[in-house]
Amino acid sequence: MDYVFMRYPGGKAKALTFSYDDGSVQDKRLAEIFDKYGMKSTFNFVSERMKDSFTKEQIHEYFLSKGHEIAVHGAFHRANGNIRPIEGIRDVLECRLELEEKCDSIIRGMAYPDSGIEQMGNFGTYEMIKQYLIELDIAYARTTGDDNSFMIPADFHAWVPTAHHDNPRIMEYIDQFLKLDISTRVYHARRIPRLMYIWGHSSEFDDNGNWEHIEEICEKLANNDEIWYATNIEIYDYIQAYKSLRYSADGSKVYNPTLFTIWLDVNGSLYSINPGETIRI
Repeated sequence: MDYVFMRYPGGKAKALTFSYDDGSVQDKRLAEIFDKYGMKSTFNFVSERMKDSFTKEQIHEYFLSKGHEIAVHGAFHRANGNIRPIEGIRDVLECRLELEEKCDSIIRGMAYPDSGIEQMGNFGTYEMIKQYLIELDIAYARTTGDDNSFMIPADFHAWVPTAHHDNPRIMEYIDQFLKLDISTRVYHARRIPRLMYIWGHSSEFDDNGNWEHIEEICEKLANNDEIWYATNIEIYDYIQAYKSLRYSADGSKVYNPTLFTIWLDVNGSLYSINPGETIRI
């Protein structure tokens, strides 16, 4: 039996994404740094605060036109785990409606505000929150915390990032990520695709006086042919497309019903499948 593993666009085995919260004015400077190094980021806006930070034209100029993503961070930045479902629904929906008007696009991503789903008060449950996020067409939601396994999340509504940019081990994690060998030289079952996810708040660089820190992170990760640089929603959509592939019963043929070109590693050999194409592997 063959081992078949997903590969990111271009046949890459690694992906990198960033996520920054609150929609503060410092996001402009951060976006310019990401642009300088060829990075992609998701910027999670609190819609009520956004009105004091960016105009509709600036959101397009600084973020959307450069390939970054705008995502939900709550209309009033309220912790989903500590409010009644109807309040959580309102906070997410009002934020999404406002962002879609300002961005003139469909908003599908989210980062949990405040303590998010890390703390459950008022007898709420994660399952309850996940259900209303799905019904509100929120495709994924990022938590806080650290997971340096570089694994793709099993549950995109509880997406745990690799590390905050100020994690004392962040440079160590980056070195580990860059040194990962996912080539044909390693044992078949270890050639799984990997993902590094860094998050934070751009205002922290002003507060700590350490803008050079994010420059150092980006410089270390930039211009690497093994890495796909993508936003959160690009990663989510590509993985969902990969999961939509259809195989023959004996696994020798694969059909791609999606609009994406999908890449596969089959026992160390790379294949790409165009939209609507069936190939033999």
